Amino acid sequence: DLSSGINAEWPLRPGVLNRVTYRRRLSYNTKSNKTRINKTPGGKLVILYAKKKTQISKCGDCKEGLRGIPAVRPYKLSGLSKRVKTVSRIYGGTKCSRCVRSRIIRAFLIEEQKIVARVLKAQAKK
Repeated sequence: DLSSGINAEWPLRPGVLNRVTYRRRLSYNTKSNKTRINKTPGGKLVILYAKKKTQISKCGDCKEGLRGIPAVRPYKLSGLSKRVKTVSRIYGGTKCSRCVRSRIIRAFLIEEQKIVARVLKAQAKK
């Protein structure tokens, strides 16, 4: 359990001093400084730093999680190649397939409406 700062596998004993210190300069309990206590094979207690949790990429329209795109931290995402970060489709990596399909259909229907309006206007002139 990272929130309490204690490894659940290794319970702290109340009567014994379980004193550990941070290994880095940051000495405050912030989001980037979450730790857990670990016991080494030599019997020494050390602090291990937890990485921040990742969030899955979301569709810009419906906010649904995008499939095929890894859930990694932004810094690691910048190091990945383009083929890993996208899906080979229009709006790949930013919009889900359902939203892309609805956008295409909407655009097609709008164009059809414009053509029908033009035809009706031409018939009205005759």
